[in-house]
This record gives sequence, C-alpha cells and structure tokens, in this order.
Amino acid sequence: MSKVHLAKGMRDLLPHQMIHRQRVISTIQEVFTRYGFEPMETPAMERIETLTGKYGDEGDKLIFKVLKRGAGEARGECDQALRYDLTVPLARVVAMNPGLPMPFKRSQIQPVWRADRPQRGRFREFYQCDVDTVGAPCGLADAECLAVFHDCMVALGFDRFVIRVNDRRLLAALAAAIGAADRELAMITAIDKLDKIGREGVNGELRKRDFSEAQIAALWGYLDGDPVPGAEEAEETLDEVIGLAHALGVSPERIRRDRTLARGLDYYTGPVFETELIGAGMGSVGGGGRYDGLIGMFSGRQIPAVGISLGLERLFVIMEERGMVPPSTTTTRVWVTVFSDETRDASLAAVTALRAAGIPAQISLTAGKLGKQIKAAHKRGVRFVVVIGPDERAADRLLLKDMHSGDQALLSLDEVIARTASDG
Repeated sequence: MSKVHLAKGMRDLLPHQMIHRQRVISTIQEVFTRYGFEPMETPAMERIETLTGKYGDEGDKLIFKVLKRGAGEARGECDQALRYDLTVPLARVVAMNPGLPMPFKRSQIQPVWRADRPQRGRFREFYQCDVDTVGAPCGLADAECLAVFHDCMVALGFDRFVIRVNDRRLLAALAAAIGAADRELAMITAIDKLDKIGREGVNGELRKRDFSEAQIAALWGYLDGDPVPGAEEAEETLDEVIGLAHALGVSPERIRRDRTLARGLDYYTGPVFETELIGAGMGSVGGGGRYDGLIGMFSGRQIPAVGISLGLERLFVIMEERGMVPPSTTTTRVWVTVFSDETRDASLAAVTALRAAGIPAQISLTAGKLGKQIKAAHKRGVRFVVVIGPDERAADRLLLKDMHSGDQALLSLDEVIARTASDG
C-alpha cells in the first residue's frame, strides 16, 4: 500500500489542537463583539473576476483557481477561485446589498487559500479573523481597528507587541518626491519585502525596476525620517488616528509610526497597520488599513472602508512555542464507566443527567475491565471518572474520582453534578 500524504501546505488539526484553537477564536470573537462588529460569512469560492486585479500582480499569482467540474484546464474553464482574503468578498457583499445600514461593522472568521510557499507559521489554507467598518470616514473607525488589535493581543496573553502604522498617501508623496510617481506600486512592492530580504534586497528589487542609485538613496533618507514634501495631510491623519487610539485605551508605547510599512495589496488608500509580536521572529501576525476605493470597483460608487485581519495560524504557532497552550486535551469533563451489563442502566442514567446539566460527559461504550476504562479516561485528560458498581447502585451512590488530585468520594448524583459543574 502506498504511503498517504497531505497536500502541500495543508495540515490536519487533531482534537487537542482544535480545543485550544476554538478557545483562541472565541477570545478573539469576544473582543470583536465588544466593539459592535456583527458576524458574517461568505462562500469559499468566488468568481475569478471578483478576485483578480485587487491584490497586485504578485497576489494574483497566488490565487487558487477552480476547474469546472474537475475537468482538465482549458481556455475559459477556470471561472471560479478560492477566496484569497475576506476583504474583497466583503466589498462584493456590500455592492450587492445597497440597503445595508451604514456604517456597517462586520466581523468574519473563516479560512482563505493562497498558493504560497509553506514555511513556519505559513500554510496554503489558513484562517483570517477580520473586522471592517464600511461607510465611515477616516478617523475613529481607524482608531477602533488599532484598539481591537491591542485588546485581542492582551486577551490572548501577549504582553510584548507593537502596532506599526503608516499611510499609503505618505508613500505616494515619497514616490513623487524621488521622481517615481509613475512607479509607486513597484516601489511599495519592493519596500513591502523589507522584513524578508533586508535593505540590500530591497535595493536589488528597486534596481530591477529601473530606480537610479540617486532615487534609492533619496528613498532611504525619507524612510529614515526626512520630511516628505506633500505628505502633510497623511501625517495629520496619522496624528489624529493615533490620538484617538490612545483615548480608546491603547498605550503610546504600543503604537509605532513606521514609514517602511507598505502593505503590498493594491487596494489600500490611506492609513495601514500591522501588529508584530516582539521576539517572535515571524513578522506580522495581523495587518490592515483603509481601502476607500475597493467597494467602488464593484458598485460604481465610492464607499469608504477600513479593516484589519489577524492571522490565526501564526498566533497559534507562537502560542504553542511559548507554552501558552492550556494543558487540557479534551472537552470531556466526566467519564462514566460501565462496571457490568447489569449496572449499565445506572451508568446511562448518570451520564444522561450530567449532560442535561450541561456537563460534557462520555460513557464507556462497552463493559470492559474497570482499570482499562479508567486508564482510557486518564489518557484523554478527563478530570473526573464515575464508577457505579453493584454496591454503589444498591446504595444509590456514585464513586467520583478526581484524576488530577487522586481524591475520591461516594456521592449522590446531585452532589456529583454540583462538584463537576464547579470544578475542571
């Protein structure tokens, strides 16, 4: 028999991983809800024309195309694709639903797919956790994005992180200042790779795009802090957004202005953001910004919008590496053993009562050796084990074992429910 393999860049998530993953998602969703973002979902597949032309040439190359009916690829056969992000589908939704109340605040936690090179913390299928505000001008809506980033990181237990901010209009002014206004996107694409390839790598990318040595030198002068002519409005906007974020509870040391922050996607038009965990060695764990022109590409009318996205996979990898994953490997709180066929009815009554009380409980599916049943519960990390033998059944009692402490007690069913509902 041939050895089975996963598709490249994909992975399975076993129960102990999913338990922690669901906790992380729940924590993030709670923050989203506190800020008034309403949940939404979109299909995994979109029409190709919905996605292409929104992410830049390099982004378009990473879109997974879907063949019609699984047939061989031919001209015109690929008219659908797996979604690349959650932002472009949101723009389509807004364009298709003009009656949505504005400003429209939505949250969305779903998988996306990119034909990228897999590496640590990067997979071809991964979850994004997004919030966006549609129909609000630049200002408080952008500051709320920074505050959501901040509160999510704190809620997940991270204490060393920074939110980097910049404005695409500043980069546009910078491109004009070095005489490269017609190559603004090429410049941004190169700068966006700074964390991956360093300054010399960026310089090489710029040379490939016919930037002169004088332009490259001037570029770094501006990126390192020289005043950028024509960027006054962008600077004032950042001052306002950062000030509002401070008023929302984001401490000043958490926000860093960074002119090298570019965000490579074509649709950004104003402030852009990235969240980075200090010392993680993985780049950003979240990003976003303002995209006032994207929805107009679908609706024919300009609607301002801003949003952010947290990358669940990178957060999950870092939390595992740092020992931030809780020890629990199961959602089951109580394991009810079956002593024998004669006592099965008592075990069934007990597990039914526990479940009715909202306590996650399993029952042994066969009446095997009691020691093996207890060992099975312990191996899965279940905290409590219930034993109902002939003596316990006759006394209308249950033997409750705490697998963490080693304690055990003979209790009534109501007492078992009370004990296991409050502990574990």
